[in-house]
Amino acid sequence: MTSINKIYTWVAGIILTTTLCVFTGATVQAQKFAYVDTEYILGNIPEYKIAQTQIEDLSSKWQKDIETRFAEIDKMYKTYEADATMLPEEMKRKRENEIINKEKGVKDLQKQRFGQNGDLFKKRQELIKPIQDRVYNAIEAVSTQDNIAIVFDKSSGATMIYTNSKYDISDAVIKRLGNINGNQQPVPVLNQPNKPAPAVNQQNKSVTR
Repeated sequence: MTSINKIYTWVAGIILTTTLCVFTGATVQAQKFAYVDTEYILGNIPEYKIAQTQIEDLSSKWQKDIETRFAEIDKMYKTYEADATMLPEEMKRKRENEIINKEKGVKDLQKQRFGQNGDLFKKRQELIKPIQDRVYNAIEAVSTQDNIAIVFDKSSGATMIYTNSKYDISDAVIKRLGNINGNQQPVPVLNQPNKPAPAVNQQNKSVTR
């Protein structure tokens, strides 16, 4: 390659790089960014608080039931230990099997209630997911209306070193929630400095045996 060709290639490369940088910069500047705090939004939805209370009450009820059943098994085992020396082998095996089978039944129930895809998970999906879908639809509507390209969730664990409150569209989303799904009444907005922190990720209770 001659020196002149090398110069032309070098100049062409600079022009292409400059053009790409200008185009990319213009594209980034044209996009609007915003963020929301979904915990704050959910905390301002009365139906969400009611659903959370229902889930917690149901979890507590099932937990107490399982604890009662395990207490009964403990009582059966202590009674068996006290009687074991006087029981014939056949009766000992029968009572041992009764205890084992009853304990297995309670553990199966525990898994059914609190296990992965169990009853508590399904109830949470039934009560919480429709509300989360409404929030997503409201975020999408506000973003479309204001021509916002990307929305971050402040409460999702994403690292946000600095945020300017003028880019927080959480209150706009809450107001929007009053206009979707028919003629629903607007959800009352709490003061943002005292944001509630609902137990979104409350862990399932369980008895360890």
